[in-house]
Amino acid sequence: MKEFLDNPVYYALLSGDAGKALGEGQVKYFDKEVSPFVGFPEDFADGFKELHKQLPADRKILYATRNEISTPEGWELIQSVHGAQFLYLSEKGFEDTFSELVPLEHQHVDQMVNLATLTKPGPFGKRTIDFGNYNGIFHHDELVAMTGRRLHIYDHIEISAVCTNPDYGGRGYAQQLIKHQVNSILQEKKIPFLHVRADNKRAIDLYEKLGFTRNGVMNFYFLRKRPILPEQ
Repeated sequence: MKEFLDNPVYYALLSGDAGKALGEGQVKYFDKEVSPFVGFPEDFADGFKELHKQLPADRKILYATRNEISTPEGWELIQSVHGAQFLYLSEKGFEDTFSELVPLEHQHVDQMVNLATLTKPGPFGKRTIDFGNYNGIFHHDELVAMTGRRLHIYDHIEISAVCTNPDYGGRGYAQQLIKHQVNSILQEKKIPFLHVRADNKRAIDLYEKLGFTRNGVMNFYFLRKRPILPEQ
């Protein structure tokens, strides 16, 4: 197991997503409109303390770790999600024409945000499209399914925002979009990976059917910055 996959956000912000990295010292984070993800070295005990100093009041963050953590001082836990990490280790892609797929551009952002809000694949803001390589499927000019990329870690690229409007489920749209992403990542000589909620059996069954291999747990902590009260 590669070390950078244990701490994917931090290493993405050091490597493939370094151009989007904000932060000082050992803490790194994205602009909130791109992603709430933050990262720091696993052995840096003052990570949340340093983030608290650098981020504005009420800033929401998302921290990913294989470990289970307690809510750090100065932060309010909004939600914790037990997830899993999957890798696509085959060098063989998929045969498909992908004729229905449309590259998504900035004129599609409102529809992308609306679809993500409806389906809740994970945090999705006005600038999440900056991660690039988003594709969608439209029905009568309505975006009904999409997926794209998120973390870029050395030779690994994360497939993300896999979502389909429930009214259009059962048509194989998610499968088609994931296959297309896998093919495009393999063409770049990179390794596809993704994260999923541990209780999302339907999605996990699909990923395993497509040839993804489980690569351990990944816990996600949604936190909000709160004031640290002075000692009495």
